[in-house]
Amino acid sequence: MTRVTDHGAGVQSIQVPIPDNPLGHTLVYLIDTDRGPVLIDTGWDDPASWDTLAGGLTACGTSAAEIHGVVITHHHPDHHGLSARVREASGAWIAMHAADASVVRRTRENPADRWYAYMTGKLIAAGAPEEHVAPLLAVRASGRMPALPGFDAAVPDRDITPGELLDLPGRRLRAIWTPGHTPGHVCLHLEENHPAGLPGRGRLFSGDHLLPEITPHIGLYEDPDDATVTDPLGDYLDSLERIGRLGAAEILPAHQHAFTGAASRVRELLAHHEARLTDLLTHLTQPLTPWQLAERMEWNRPWDQIPHGSRNIAVSEAEAHLRRLVKLGRAEAVAGSDPVAYVAV
Repeated sequence: MTRVTDHGAGVQSIQVPIPDNPLGHTLVYLIDTDRGPVLIDTGWDDPASWDTLAGGLTACGTSAAEIHGVVITHHHPDHHGLSARVREASGAWIAMHAADASVVRRTRENPADRWYAYMTGKLIAAGAPEEHVAPLLAVRASGRMPALPGFDAAVPDRDITPGELLDLPGRRLRAIWTPGHTPGHVCLHLEENHPAGLPGRGRLFSGDHLLPEITPHIGLYEDPDDATVTDPLGDYLDSLERIGRLGAAEILPAHQHAFTGAASRVRELLAHHEARLTDLLTHLTQPLTPWQLAERMEWNRPWDQIPHGSRNIAVSEAEAHLRRLVKLGRAEAVAGSDPVAYVAV
């Protein structure tokens, strides 16, 4: 059954399912504007998800054919996946921050073989054991590489400019650049009085940046065409502090549920990441590769129960934490190690 929530003053949300994912669903928001309804995110590209989105739009009193525009918080497939179908149904424009739009374009331009080679190389460099890399090597050798989610995502036709109001007549929706989860993640500040009169500065569509009960994945920005040494965790923590100072009355996130107390939640997340960095230093009293560190990190289940694909994500998160520690001068790479190992300093 499609679940729709009316958040008041022309804002509704639709729970669009994510297949085979513990997150369960993406909250797709529908905003009324003077030129027609606009979506914030669209959900995963799957027939059942599309049916749910279409049914939710009907329950909201509109349809996919009537959508005027689509605003994407970030390029991940559980947010941007159905954008192409919405545009096909309605001719809607699609807006995204330029950094994530570039990721979409480069992802489409690179053949699957290059992506598999890139991922395999990164895992080997991170110290992944042979038995973990072997399935990827076998897929490449077979020449029958399955398409990965998001590899043919819709190319946006509008840029979201941080600090500026989006072109939504009758609404005041301002973009705030919040990199970390992705390089071009944006939160969207609805600069209008809260419909229930809650104290604070309007409402914030937070995407995956600020969630009520879970922390978003912060891993390396994956891009075979960009060798820039980035600091995603540093980006995320800086972005969190900016959102904490905003004073929004209510947060409308892309997962779980709406909530208040944004500043308190930001403080919790900042403390969580500082504690995690400190804990990792206790492991780095001996040299460890990113893979070895990931094996020792605390996850939502024991390492031996984490599926193959999720281990890749975990290693990327370990690498993001290592980069932060190195940038802070709290860890360093061991000279001559291969694969590269890191140690606390």
